[in-house]
Amino acid sequence: MTRRAWIALTLAAAFASTAAAQDETTNILLIGKDRDHPPKTHEYMAECSLLAKCLEQTPGVEATVSDGWPTDADAFDGVKTIVFYTANAGDIFLNPAHREQADQLLKDGVGLVALHWSTAANMENGPRWMEIMGGWFNPSFSEIPVVESSIRPVAPDHPIARGWDETPMTDEYYIKLRYLDDAKPVVMTEVNGTDYPVGWVYERPDGGRSFGYVCGHFHDCFRIPAFRRSVVNGILWTAGLEVPATGAPVDVTDEDLVLPPDPRVSE
Repeated sequence: MTRRAWIALTLAAAFASTAAAQDETTNILLIGKDRDHPPKTHEYMAECSLLAKCLEQTPGVEATVSDGWPTDADAFDGVKTIVFYTANAGDIFLNPAHREQADQLLKDGVGLVALHWSTAANMENGPRWMEIMGGWFNPSFSEIPVVESSIRPVAPDHPIARGWDETPMTDEYYIKLRYLDDAKPVVMTEVNGTDYPVGWVYERPDGGRSFGYVCGHFHDCFRIPAFRRSVVNGILWTAGLEVPATGAPVDVTDEDLVLPPDPRVSE
């Protein structure tokens, strides 16, 4: 083989490898549930759909929304990250009926994201959930103040902090959670003069990444670009994707933010 032919083959292989990387799909599964709180709070399925739209603005990402733990045996095939925006995700993930699937997901190093009430688990499952997520919310030892405050990145060099800065936001901020020593805070807020972590990351021994974020009680939180970006940045990070220097794209329209009809509310 001549040197010129060898160089041509090498360049062709490099271009093919780059094209394959660009064409590779990153599958993200979002798990929500039916409404269980007053209107405009805990709008699980609507917010999962909104986040899915934001996630798919990142090239190569495909996002699927499931109402509850998927019953399709193939639902987890190729999934890089699972996002929970539901109630007590620890009890869902650690449900004995899901144990075989959950154990395999952990062995495969699948990323895990728990938003708001999803950071919770009961007292039986809580210690194990904390081992998986790095942090654990439970009202027996945590508090749930609703306050006007701000979210701010605590680690400016972390990918989750890209493209947003301290931002005012009224929310139901869960505070006084339990954390593993290796969990690292990435988002903070101030409640009654004291700083508390409200978002954290944990790089699991199995090689997977976990991101817990207690914010998102109100639908209005998802109207705030900085909040959406902090969530989507975190999801992409758990999937092993590079977060852009300016943060993930999270463009939505006014129509996207309109909640579906709520049969509990009379016209």
